[in-house]
Amino acid sequence: MAGSEIHYNLELPKFETPLKLLIARAPYYQDIADDLLKGASAEIEAASGTWDLVDVPGALELPTAIGIAERFKDYDGYVALGCIIRGETTHYETVCNDSSRGIALMGLQGLCIGNGILTVENRKQAEVRADPNDQNKGGGAAAAALHLIALARRLGGERKNVGFTTGLDKL
Repeated sequence: MAGSEIHYNLELPKFETPLKLLIARAPYYQDIADDLLKGASAEIEAASGTWDLVDVPGALELPTAIGIAERFKDYDGYVALGCIIRGETTHYETVCNDSSRGIALMGLQGLCIGNGILTVENRKQAEVRADPNDQNKGGGAAAAALHLIALARRLGGERKNVGFTTGLDKL
């Protein structure tokens, strides 16, 4: 059981220059999304960062919202927050796989994204994972984004195009 295991969390990175993140949230389960946001925002603020919030209808729209923000705004990183609870149909697998795949593909292109989309069997699992005073998966997703931002800043240099590009960068 995950609750009885001991996990190691990396110390939050320190930043010499300000950073700003976008939190993209799917509040389909509002109370769970609110808890995820509490954890994520607290973690970003603990690293002296600021954040903006956009809400989208569901987890499938999270990668698209992040992609739009990347094209039109200047964020250092992103946090995707949402919750997918297994139902009676295969829609669960589609939403889990496609939202995760979209975020992973953007990460492979160089975006600093923390994935805080819960994929659970039932509401109780979601509540425990979202709770900032329990598993705090929102905070964990923000911490992941912060660590990736720190890595990108440390490696520095001119940004190179990697993987799929839309052609909008040539406009």
